[in-house]
Amino acid sequence: MAPAFPSAARILVVDDQEDILLAARLLLKQHFAAVQTLRDPSRLADLVRQNAFDVLLLDMNFAMGADDGAEGLRRLTEVLTLDPNAVVVLVTAHSDVELAVQAMKHGAADFVIKPWENERLLATLISAANLRRSRLEVAELRSRNRGLAAATHTETELIGNSPAMLGVFEMIRRAAPTDANVLILGENGTGKELVAREIHRRSRRAAEVFLRVDLGALSPQLFENELFGHRRGAFTDAKEDRIGFFRAATGGTLFLDEIGNVPLHLQSKLLTAIERREVVPVGVEKSEPIDVRLICATNLAPENLVDENVFRQDLLYRINTVEILLPRLRDRREDIPLLLEHFIALYAQKYNFPVKRLSAAALDLLVAHAWPGNLRALRHAVERAVILSEGPLLEAADFPLTTPRNGTQDRVVSEDNVPKLEAIERSTIGRALERHKGNVSRAAEALGLTRASLYRRMEKYGL
Repeated sequence: MAPAFPSAARILVVDDQEDILLAARLLLKQHFAAVQTLRDPSRLADLVRQNAFDVLLLDMNFAMGADDGAEGLRRLTEVLTLDPNAVVVLVTAHSDVELAVQAMKHGAADFVIKPWENERLLATLISAANLRRSRLEVAELRSRNRGLAAATHTETELIGNSPAMLGVFEMIRRAAPTDANVLILGENGTGKELVAREIHRRSRRAAEVFLRVDLGALSPQLFENELFGHRRGAFTDAKEDRIGFFRAATGGTLFLDEIGNVPLHLQSKLLTAIERREVVPVGVEKSEPIDVRLICATNLAPENLVDENVFRQDLLYRINTVEILLPRLRDRREDIPLLLEHFIALYAQKYNFPVKRLSAAALDLLVAHAWPGNLRALRHAVERAVILSEGPLLEAADFPLTTPRNGTQDRVVSEDNVPKLEAIERSTIGRALERHKGNVSRAAEALGLTRASLYRRMEKYGL
């Protein structure tokens, strides 16, 4: 793991002059957790293998009379081969500045000129330690995302033989190998994230990070901080540098979910980052380049997306190079038997139950149901039935669906004709979602709920 603060960093100084090593050690040990020196560069590779150094301060010339920097460049390449996340700061003479700049193009983080100024050296190494922490954060995030993708692959499989889904698969096949920006449209629960992950899996960036960001969950106050990052001291609670989501996803795919929930005044900031392919962290004046494959999703209806009062048209043009519209589950009923078979097998394996069969009556019920919550609601209904059913056969009674087959939302009443509290809550949530055109954030605000609470209730009621 990276140090919590630059002062906790481990520094290695490599130079063939003992007086340089002594001066560096005396200065740096006052500011960093550990400072190690090395006079013989031939031992550098072994030290890097055996130790987790956060910054290497590396001289460019070692042999007597050498001034071409060849050995320094060779050692730089050697270190970066062993540890691609290594942060190397070069030490050079005034006449070697042009060579040092070339070395930075080959992976060096920065350089200092010998004889150095102590304040300049400290500032450079502190920045380098922050860079090391950022690189390790990105590496850890990529590893975690790969593990998550492997663990959830079976549950996130795209399934369907309907004409609508075959059209979606064809769009994925064509768009995935490119770096084109993709906009995925569809109701809640239709599988927008599944499509985004499948595009990433088939892309040239498949080995890199897939990072999902729920834009609807970001408060306007934290929007820039979360997406673009910040520098320590940029605001009261900024106790350390933080990379934003754009930089964390560099090299991979950034999935911006619920982009339709971004307020208009923040959409311009997002547009600038996408157009220029660079971000400016909070508290920094210099921009930083980004390299991401951008996939966006929204549950907004297409007619709302073209409303200038809801969504900037210049941003829409940037994000929808390829547009994929996902069908509602009730518009591809022929896929429901396949999906049921998949989910029954999935949850039987997950909970270590025998695989149960579905009765004809249950199948008829489930195929005819309106499924206002789409795939998410179907998956939840199957999981519940697999857990609670007692026999080897899943019957219609194991699926207590609360909406009529025609999809209209009427009041559900108990036997004594008194409305159930759950039915009232479900109806209220349904009306709020309809009133706010499926915008979960605005519906949650109107209901006095958090987005997480509303999502839990939507899952519960199949909305």
